[in-house]
Parts: sequence; structure tokens; C-alpha cells
Amino acid sequence: MGKKKAFVLRVDPEVLEAIEKWAQDEFRSSNGQIEWIINSALQKAGRKKKPKAE
Repeated sequence: MGKKKAFVLRVDPEVLEAIEKWAQDEFRSSNGQIEWIINSALQKAGRKKKPKAE
């Protein structure tokens, strides 16, 4: 995957609470859950680059 870039994200407390609960249910960190949600949305929208074939 390579290097990751850190940034500040402001989230409504109720949304964060829901993400934290969801993350616990799936044995992920809150950060990992947010990454998973974003990656899923990008893939669904057809905006995620496919890995290059080797």
C-alpha cells in the first residue's frame, strides 16, 4: 500500500460513536474502519485505481 498521509477529520460525535461501534463489531480500529468505509465507497463509485498487473 505504501506510505499513509495523516490529516485532521472533524466528525459529528454521533457519527464517530457509530463508527467506533461498527469497528468493534468487525474487530478493527476506528481508523481502520474509516479507511475501509472510504475504500469501499471509492470502489463502489468506480473511482479507485486497480492495482497494476505484474
